[in-house]
Amino acid sequence: MSNKRLMVLDFNNLFIRSYVVNPSLATNGAPCGGVVGFLKSLQKLCKDINPDQIVICHDGEGGSLKRKSMNKNYKEGRSPIRLNRDIRNLTENEELSNKIWQQTQLAVYLNQLPVIQFLYPKIEADDLISYVVQHPHYADWQKVIVSADKDFIQLINEKTILFRPIKEEVLNTKKIIEQYSIHPNNFVLARAAVGDDSDNIRGIKGIGLATMAKRFPILAESKPYNIDDIAEYAKAQETNIKIYESVVNNTDVIKANYKIMQLISPQVSLQTKGLISNIISEFNPELNQMEFKKMSIQDGFGVVDFSNLMSVMKKFVYNK
Repeated sequence: MSNKRLMVLDFNNLFIRSYVVNPSLATNGAPCGGVVGFLKSLQKLCKDINPDQIVICHDGEGGSLKRKSMNKNYKEGRSPIRLNRDIRNLTENEELSNKIWQQTQLAVYLNQLPVIQFLYPKIEADDLISYVVQHPHYADWQKVIVSADKDFIQLINEKTILFRPIKEEVLNTKKIIEQYSIHPNNFVLARAAVGDDSDNIRGIKGIGLATMAKRFPILAESKPYNIDDIAEYAKAQETNIKIYESVVNNTDVIKANYKIMQLISPQVSLQTKGLISNIISEFNPELNQMEFKKMSIQDGFGVVDFSNLMSVMKKFVYNK
């Protein structure tokens, strides 16, 4: 039995939060809050979670295409992400260029640290995170997924928890059942019926998670149920409560949504799985503190103190 702990970061989820709210400016006046905020968050997460290894997963270019092929409305209609500033000194196009620069440069900073980064074309970070936490190499490790995204609740089990950094909320199986009266094993099934507005996935009209939990108490059980199971359960109820009729009449909606939302079988090709497995098994943690510092000076925030982060990173290298 291993006592090791793996921390898996949803890069974009953490970066966007930092990019929007962190007010840091480089010496040339350009916003750099995405980079500085992310690295400060990483520093705090290392202190709070005390991981033995860190994996950071990115959305690849065209990562949404597979799910868009299933539902053309997937992630459509999202507003452009803008800096949260009282006074805007950049145009929308300039902000976009700056955001892309920060994302790209942050990945280079992370390359100087003893962490693993995964980014592959046409693969979303969600699928990479799912594959990593279910990887046999980490079977006996405790896994901590760091993201505000509720999609990862379905991956929670006795070895995997979800940490939502904005609320500093730790979610395990017990807490999910307490909050939602739905077991993580059945959470994606319930959400497939409800839909997900954040990804523009439409569910059955008038149904929410609380209603699903109340009318389908079997979802609180650890046994994984499928769409046919809840349809049969609905048919067996001797009542005219509308939700049961709605579920039976909309199993096609639930099936389509489930296919998009489920992460237990991640959408990662065999070839990419092989690449990931090789990187995990051959990983040799290295730290280039001098290059990290040089970059921060060149980018105009060399005065920011990352000494605590470096202390943690040195432990990864020396304790390998």
